[in-house]
Amino acid sequence: MMIPIKSAREISLMRRAGEITAAARALAGKMVTPGVTTREIDQAVYRFIKSKGAVPSFLHYNGYPASVCISVNDEVIHGIPGSRRLREGDIVSIDVGAYIDGFHGDCADTFPCGHVSEEAKRLIAVTRQSFYEGIAYAKPGNRLFDISHGVQTYVEKHGYSVVRDYVGHGVGANMHEAPEVPNFGPAGRGVRLIPGMTLAVEPMVNAGAHLVRRLRDGWTVVTKDGSLSAHYENTILITEGEAEILTRLPSGE
Repeated sequence: MMIPIKSAREISLMRRAGEITAAARALAGKMVTPGVTTREIDQAVYRFIKSKGAVPSFLHYNGYPASVCISVNDEVIHGIPGSRRLREGDIVSIDVGAYIDGFHGDCADTFPCGHVSEEAKRLIAVTRQSFYEGIAYAKPGNRLFDISHGVQTYVEKHGYSVVRDYVGHGVGANMHEAPEVPNFGPAGRGVRLIPGMTLAVEPMVNAGAHLVRRLRDGWTVVTKDGSLSAHYENTILITEGEAEILTRLPSGE
């Protein structure tokens, strides 16, 4: 398994891709309001990414028909935007990527649509924090599964389940690179982390059991038991110290 190690120049280019991706995610999140269609969000993100001189990473990737994955309520990932109108109380996972100057950024978040239940708020908060619990271990000399174990331990401590059929991944010149980054597993296993690695760490967390199924559209993945699901993701860089989040808006924006 060859894991690309990025040069200083490549990291600089990835920061630019990451900023555009993070801004696209933020734009989509602001649009999550009752009455908006998922297609309207997708179209706005497409226009924004193109306005920055970048290309939506997901559009036509393996045949995917849109620029954003928009997954609502029990949809875990890969929801296809369309005529669906968001409703008060929905939770909406937005997953977006942007490609510019030879490199990709990849990030996701789950947004409440209007007023949502306390349980939904808790699920979103735990999912987001599980990412940070995981990347606390994303340091040189640690093992890849130290990140995985950090995510899983935090999620399960709060009574939720991590999806096992889909995982995070390396990201860079290609949308998906080695290594796979599971959100579960024993600490102390996997490749040793080295500065210059860039990873998309993305907890997918179900309020019920971890089992999922794919719908007939060939893309949308839903929880098997119909429970709510949330998703949070950033592209990170392994440095000499703490991990750097590359899909982050510049300070002041």
